[in-house]
Amino acid sequence: MKFVHVGINVTNLEKSIEFYQKVFGEQPVKVKTDYAKFLLESPGLNFTLNVRDEVNGNQVNHFGFQVETREEITAHRERLEKEGFFARDEMDTTCCYAVQDKFWVTDPDRNEWEFFFTKADSDVHKIGSTSCCVAPIGDPGSSCC
Repeated sequence: MKFVHVGINVTNLEKSIEFYQKVFGEQPVKVKTDYAKFLLESPGLNFTLNVRDEVNGNQVNHFGFQVETREEITAHRERLEKEGFFARDEMDTTCCYAVQDKFWVTDPDRNEWEFFFTKADSDVHKIGSTSCCVAPIGDPGSSCC
């Protein structure tokens, strides 16, 4: 297998293309009036945007990129902040039975994207007030991987 495929529904194709070009650092390989396709080599992802009149709620908890080092987290966060995104950090957090450094960005239809580095496994699901794994609609501050 070479690619994982994810297709999401969006309400504004132009805004979504702009968002994902910045997040992925690449241009889409195909754009139609109601569709756009990104083919990413690393990670191997076939990612499509599908225009709908309305998107009600987030049918997916969140999406994420797992990176190999803490330095990659910093590099991606700095890159996206330069693109004008607000990145919400969760450094040294215990969530989903792992100790992680991570940050989040949110697309125009409120789908959350997590960039995370797993530092260690944990016997505990979460510690503290981390809003791990529960993403109420409209709350850009809750999720985990």
